[in-house]
Amino acid sequence: MSGLYLKVHLDSPLKASKLKPGDQVSGKLFQDVYSGGAQLFPASSTVRLTVDRLDRRRRPSNDHWPWVIKAFIPRHENWPAFHTASVTNPDGGEVPLDVSVVSVNNEVEVEPKPRKSSGSAVREADRSRRTRRELGPFVTLIAGAQPGANASEGRSPLTNSVTIPSGTEAKVVLLRDISASKNHVSDSFQARLVEPVLLESKVLLPEGTLFQGTVMKSQAPRTLSRSGSISLTFTNMTEPGGTGTSIAASVAGAQINQRSHTVIDPEGHMHGDRPGKVWMLVNFGTTAGIGKVADDGTQLIIEALVSTATDASTAGTARIVATCASAIFLLTRHGRDVVLPKYTQMKIVFDRPVLVSNQLVSNQAVGSAAGK
Repeated sequence: MSGLYLKVHLDSPLKASKLKPGDQVSGKLFQDVYSGGAQLFPASSTVRLTVDRLDRRRRPSNDHWPWVIKAFIPRHENWPAFHTASVTNPDGGEVPLDVSVVSVNNEVEVEPKPRKSSGSAVREADRSRRTRRELGPFVTLIAGAQPGANASEGRSPLTNSVTIPSGTEAKVVLLRDISASKNHVSDSFQARLVEPVLLESKVLLPEGTLFQGTVMKSQAPRTLSRSGSISLTFTNMTEPGGTGTSIAASVAGAQINQRSHTVIDPEGHMHGDRPGKVWMLVNFGTTAGIGKVADDGTQLIIEALVSTATDASTAGTARIVATCASAIFLLTRHGRDVVLPKYTQMKIVFDRPVLVSNQLVSNQAVGSAAGK
């Protein structure tokens, strides 16, 4: 990923397919935007976008619903193209940016489920912790780098090694698609840091630091509605222009599409959630429909081919065929997949201390570089 990562919380819900060229879209930055160790735009800065055109693209596949439902869903959809955006600084000045849209959707933040604990007070505290938080409508953008930003501003050589403590959190975005159905154990991937890691107002890791990761476990969705699962670990990091450092970090949360139905267990493994009531109603209704069609079709075929068949024998055979067809459909239904598209934002946590040395660390708090 080159350029800036902007996550814009929209002022109102948005249906991308209903937009038209010239429509205005506005929102506020959900988080600070950085370049290296310099803050370019603070969170809550106003962002305005204008739809340049609508592109026609293929809808992302959704294997969770039966084919009889997907047959009635359009295969293509209109997708807005934004080429320019303006960010309003706290001083009121506007900064134009060249942008490209990554996603337009409603998002939720998922975190690991709490471990089961003994004791009523502890269990009540566990239940009160939310593992899935509604965030609202977002537009995620990639913008060209600001010419006036200096990622190394205010930084000086580090004379003593500094340790990143165990438990330190970092925000990264994936640089490739990952899913339980397509990725396998030992597959590698990369992620990019989107906010500096600070220690007492000093930049230990600048925005743009690359993290290398590996798929530790992967299980594709299976029959009997068993969901897929995947486990990721981060094993190395590389500063811009620096050398690699071995680390151990795991997933502590993710901001994902509201419809993805992914959960994270206490060990950081991601799973597809259990089928909901709508899934059950749709699939049981489809099962009943398949059974009815198989029953009627079998009776017609038998009556057409076997003139001596009795009504009782025909009905009995048709019921057996219908039951088998319905059972095969229901038993072969797959559970939910775990899908993490490119640029999915994740929160990771360092599982062990990391020694940071021979690099630059900021001697001052991260300051705004926009408008300099």
